[in-house]
This record gives sequence, C-alpha cells and structure tokens, in this order.
Amino acid sequence: MKLYRVIAAALVALGALASCKSGIEADVEKTLKGMDLDAKIGQMVQLNIDLVTDDNGLDEAKMESVFGRWKIGSILNVYKGQAQTREKTAELIAGIQEASMKYIGIPCIYGLDMIHGASYLSEGTFFPQEINIAATFDTKHAASMGSVMAYETKAALCPWIFSPVMDLGRDPRWPRLWESFGEDAYLQSVMAVAETKAIQEEGVATCLKHYMAYGAPFTGKDRTPAILTEQDMREKYFRPFKECIEAGALSVMVNSASINGVPTHANKTLLTGWLKEGLHWDGLIVTDWADVNNLFTREHVAADRKEALALAINAGIDMVMDPYDTLCCADLKAAVEEKLIPMSRIDDAVRRVLRLKYRLGLFDNPVWDVDGFDKYASEEFAAVAKLAALESEVLLKNEGVLPIKKGARILVTGPCANYMRSLNGGWSYTWQGSSDAAYVDRFNTIYEALSAKFGKDKVRYVPGVEFDEAFWQAEKNINIAAAAAAARQVDVVVACLGENSYCETPGNIDDLNLSSNQKELLKAVAASGKPVVLVLNEGRPRIIGDVEPLAKAVVDVMLPGNYGADALADLLSGDANFCGKLPFTYPKHVNSLHTYDYKVSEQVGVMVGEYNYDAVMDVQWPFGTGLSYTSFEYSDLKCNKDSFKSADVLDFEITVKNVGEVAGKEAVLLYSSDLVASLVPDVRRLRAFSKVDLQPGESAVVKLSVPAEELAFVGQDGKWHLEKGAFRFAAGKCSLTLNCTETTIR
Repeated sequence: MKLYRVIAAALVALGALASCKSGIEADVEKTLKGMDLDAKIGQMVQLNIDLVTDDNGLDEAKMESVFGRWKIGSILNVYKGQAQTREKTAELIAGIQEASMKYIGIPCIYGLDMIHGASYLSEGTFFPQEINIAATFDTKHAASMGSVMAYETKAALCPWIFSPVMDLGRDPRWPRLWESFGEDAYLQSVMAVAETKAIQEEGVATCLKHYMAYGAPFTGKDRTPAILTEQDMREKYFRPFKECIEAGALSVMVNSASINGVPTHANKTLLTGWLKEGLHWDGLIVTDWADVNNLFTREHVAADRKEALALAINAGIDMVMDPYDTLCCADLKAAVEEKLIPMSRIDDAVRRVLRLKYRLGLFDNPVWDVDGFDKYASEEFAAVAKLAALESEVLLKNEGVLPIKKGARILVTGPCANYMRSLNGGWSYTWQGSSDAAYVDRFNTIYEALSAKFGKDKVRYVPGVEFDEAFWQAEKNINIAAAAAAARQVDVVVACLGENSYCETPGNIDDLNLSSNQKELLKAVAASGKPVVLVLNEGRPRIIGDVEPLAKAVVDVMLPGNYGADALADLLSGDANFCGKLPFTYPKHVNSLHTYDYKVSEQVGVMVGEYNYDAVMDVQWPFGTGLSYTSFEYSDLKCNKDSFKSADVLDFEITVKNVGEVAGKEAVLLYSSDLVASLVPDVRRLRAFSKVDLQPGESAVVKLSVPAEELAFVGQDGKWHLEKGAFRFAAGKCSLTLNCTETTIR
C-alpha cells in the first residue's frame, strides 16, 4: 500500500489541533476568500460513492464531473454496498482525494457508517451493538469500541465516521432501538461521551446521530413523527447531544423525521438555536440520507427542492447529503442567486466544512501511510470485543439449570442457533446485515461455540425453525416435531430464539410478539420435560410473557457481535459469570409499553372513593435487571451531606459484599426520586453507576457522585427548576432521604 503514503506526515491528532484554533481560523478564512460561489456550493454537498465509481472501481469521467464541474466536498458510503478490505477502501479514498486536490485544491472528507466497530471493513473488529455496550454499565467498553473503531477506520484512510448513535431507545416498537445505548438519558450520555472522546483521540471525527428524538416516533415506525413535551426534549433527548458537543464532538447528523409537526431538517430552533447558538458550537451539521428532498416529497413543507434547500440551509444545515444527484448543486446555487438563502449563511456553512477538514489535518495530509497499523484486526482487539460481549449478555432468570454441567447432553435449537447474522444485527458488512456468509466463517455460531465448549459429541443441533434470507421476518423449514423428538434424548435444551437482522424502515413491525413458530417451538421442547434455557437473540425486546414460564433459565444476548457466541458459551458453562443488566424495560404486554422513569401517577391502584383507577406497571423485567451466579448484599448507604443546595456535589458511598460462592462483577446503580414537585415527577431517575469486581466474601465501598443541579427539571416556563423539598436516593435495597433547602431557577 506504499502508493498511498502520506503527502506530508501522519494525520495530526485532534487534541493538538485544538491548541491551534486561531491558526485554523486564519486558514479557513484564507481558503474561503479564494472560493467562488460554485466552489462554496460544492463544499456543502455530499454524494454517495456510486456517483464516482463503476463495477471496476473509480470512474475517471465521473470524478471529473463530480469534482471538476460540481466541486463536491464530501463522499460517503461503502463501495458496492458491502464491506471491502481496508486495502480496497484505502485505494478508493486515496483516488478520490487525488481527484479532489487536482480539480478543487481542497481535500474531500470521506464518511462511513461505523456503528459497532469497523463494520464496513471485511476484516474489521466487530463489537457488540450499542444496546449491548449499554448493558455492561461500564463506560470502558464504549471507550474501547470507539478507540478500536477509529483506529481501524483510519487504517483504511477514512477520517470521519457516523457514530455514535444517540437516539434514546424508549419505544421497543422502533426498529433502531438496538443502535442506541438504551432508554435512559444519563446512561446514553456517559456512554456516548466515552465513545466520542475515544474516537476523536485517534484523530477521527465523530458524527453524532440523529439529532434529535429520532427514537421517539409516535407510531413506533421508523422516520415517522415524534410528539413530545419540551420538558422531555430538554431533559432527556437533548442531553446526550449536549454533553457530547461539550466533550468536543465535531459534527452532527439530523433526525429524518419531524418533532411536533416541524421536520427537524427545517427546525431552526433546534439546529441553530439549541445547538449552534445555545452551545456556542462551531461544528458541522449534515443531513441524513436525501432528507432535504423529503421536505418536499414526503413532509410537504416545501414545493420543490430549491425551496426545501432554502428551508434547510436557513435552519442551520451545513452539508446536504444528496446521495443521488449532483443537480442538487444547481438548485442550491439558484436558491442563493434568488436570495432565498443569504450569502452570510452560505459562508458560515462553508466555514464549518473547511474547519472540520482543517481540524482533521486533511489539507496537509489528504492521505497517510496505512502500512503501520499493526493492530488492525488483531487478537488484542478481538479480546477486547469479546470481553464487551461477555459483560453485556444478561441473565434474566435461572431456576437452577445454569451453569450447564460438564458432560450434559445438549440440544441447540431455534433460528438463531447456527446463524451469525442474528448475532451481529444490521450495519454489519452490509446495511441490513445480510449477505454475511463471505465474511463470518472464522467466527462461531452459538451451536459451534457450545460444541467447542462442551464437546461435539455432547451437542446436537436441530433447528426446528429457520430464518429466510429473503425477508427478515420470514421463516422456513419449520419442523418443530423433529426438535421436540430430539429434546427427549438430551439433558438440557438451549432454545435460541429472536430476530433476523434488520435496519431502519425495513425493520418496522406490526406486532411485538415473538413469532408464533418460535413460540410453538419453545412449547414443544418444553413438553419433553427437559429443562429449557431460553436464549433471546434480538435487537429489541419481543413479547414472550405467555411462554416465558416454560423456560428454566432466560438469557438475553441481544446483538453481541462476532464474538457473542463464544462469550455465551463461557457464561453458560460457568467459565465466566454474568454481570450485564438490562438498559431498557422489557415489556410483558403488547399494549403496555413503559420506561423505568415513568410518572408517579402511572402506577396507582385505587383512587379515593369507588372508582378503581387502573394504572399498573406490569412488565416482564424492569430496567437494570441482571442476575449472576453469585449474590451481592448492599448496606450502609450514606452521603456527605444531610441537606444541599444547587451548587453542591452529593458524594455517596455504599458497601457492596459478594455473599455467594463465586467471583462476580456488580453494576451498582444509584437512583433519585423527587418526592414532591411542581410538575408530576418521574418515579425515579438513574443518576450514577459504577462496576465493582468482588471475590467470594469480599466487600468494597463504592463511591458515586451526583452534582445537585442534575436533580433539576424543566418547568412550565422552560427554565430549569431545583425546588426545595425531599429527595430519596436508592441503590439496591438501601435508600436515604436528603432535603434541598432552597429553590433555584435558571
């Protein structure tokens, strides 16, 4: 790969660049001054790689048009829609940079969707999906994923990745829940900040997505409208973005849908007001896939693309992802010439594009030496990814069947039992996670991992139900009777049920129930009288309340990635211990969907008088549920203050003891409850967490800190209120009450 060595030196780290801000600003202004309108417009447009390639690679005629005529500033996506080797990816990006420098004199910025590792590189390291990372309740795994993802992406000459995903997963109907760090704003924030910092410390730019409330569609369907209170938007949905911006995130991608009737791509209040002006942020805002077009084709808030472009750019969009059509540039130029967009807004947008490129060192180093990335796809990275998988898989039930005894005869059944695609989920080699056979032979399915762990002669595979590759919800080769017969010949059944891979709108569903075929399979193998371990391999919680009692143990592995089956084998055998906890509420009923931080008035059994007020929280497993092969005892919760004001920091201590017989890790979660407030309070909110590793009989004092201002809420006036009164804090079964002594409004 020596053909693609650096033009000058290695890519400069972002931390060093930050100290040269004034120099960068001078460079930005100098470059901007030398650009005509066509060059400015081109820098504000991003195209799909298809527009500069053909079946044989880069197409010189296409590149002359894209860079020579239209002056395009950014290219995205993976060649041919599926993972490429890092050598091929680097070759393509190097050629694109050569053309960009030749025709424009400004480097291109190339972007890839890397969601859970280097997922568009054929040999890249895959981590568990973000929902699993959240289940570890340990930010080191988010940081590890970010660091490895950035290292391997940079090893392929790509300086910009569209990650982390920061949409709160508060509705299990939504098909992208698994891309999130769960339903809680605090958990989402600290995980996303850890990943953001780790990515950018490697000299790669993050692109936070999708700003904001994309994960809150009223219908549960992808890219449909959200209807939210300002309180929830400010307190929960905005928080992860705010904290990542304050941690140095360099770019943001926008929610494809609308919030309270306003398409986010045309929402000046959110884009310019909250983000740019409110946070004094000088980064870049890019649209999602063709979403400016959707302002007139789908949302009907504009008559045509020219009007849609004016709406979006004036609202605060800096770069338009129009993957299909260079004529976007012509319409954008016409909008400027017709004074629908002021030149001041164009110049501001282009400054942000140029600033990002300068911060990444692309003007000095459009390409760099990729021969020295010796850790790429290394055993070291694989071990880190497997550890993340192991700590993310959640034991939800165990009636004495786990760990499985050595020598036991095991039946492995179900559509996820011998299937890598369901372990990885979407954004894995391809957008939908399909067509993965060419990439995953070196990894173990659950059946293969259990065979390696317990012995091939002890493990039998009878699928009972299989997934159909053609359509993710379809099932084929239904032979439940064969699985039931095999169950009678073994000591324990491991039923691997769940979902095929999917992503975005193709993952929309009309029924959260697990498929009827899979439920019938579980019933049939349970009827054998043999204990059943139910392994749930799914991107969102599917309803199993009617069949869950049939299982003696339940493990939710979610989407643990290429090393998830090996991790599961270690856990089921007892060679490792469970320590994951649910980062979402697992629903029990299709029409009863809740989050853990529900309003106190949502669980009231009986009102005063004769009227029976039926508001009962009935869930399968609460947020934070997670069992272990050992037990932990909590005691002596205390705080450094008996009362507090808004400027105080509350430092808590709690003693945690391993009272079981094996070593284990415990995620200690600290919650607060505002007991009386001027707006109906949430029943509780997660405020801090920490993970402790204890040997049998060992205890430790766990320290957790909560800034008192974190306890404030957004009032009816849109301001933050911390009100006088009592707050209860709880961890495990321990709790204490503290008083806030003054009301503060800001």
